[in-house]
Formats: sequence, structure tokens, C-alpha cells
Amino acid sequence: MSLNLNKLVDKAYEDKGISELLDAPPSALEGLTPKHDELLAELKIKTIRDLGKWKYAAKASALVALADGEE
Repeated sequence: MSLNLNKLVDKAYEDKGISELLDAPPSALEGLTPKHDELLAELKIKTIRDLGKWKYAAKASALVALADGEE
């Protein structure tokens, strides 16, 4: 199965596989810059994998999902 990730990543990363993307810096994501890499590195987030596993991102995502079901 082939996935088109072009809208998720920077143009320089459009031809990369998921494993490569997970090991790429956060600036490989569309909308993030090397300055974001520097700021995230201060939180020990150096790759997209680190960002995706960051416990605070997971908690925020869970709250957003819960809010969608709240009346």
C-alpha cells in the first residue's frame, strides 16, 4: 500500500519512507522550521518520532479527542 504524505512534510522529504521520516528532524513536517528544531531540542525532541511519542503531545491529543465527544 502506498501513502501520499506530501501534504504532511516539507518538499525535501516528499520522497522519503515513513521510517526515514520518523528519524528526520521536526522541521521535516510541513510548517516547522529549523528554529522549531532548536526549540524542541531543548525539550529533548530531536526527531519526528520523539515528537510523536512526547507524553505531553499525547495528552493534548487525548484532550482534543475527548472534547470532540463532549456535549
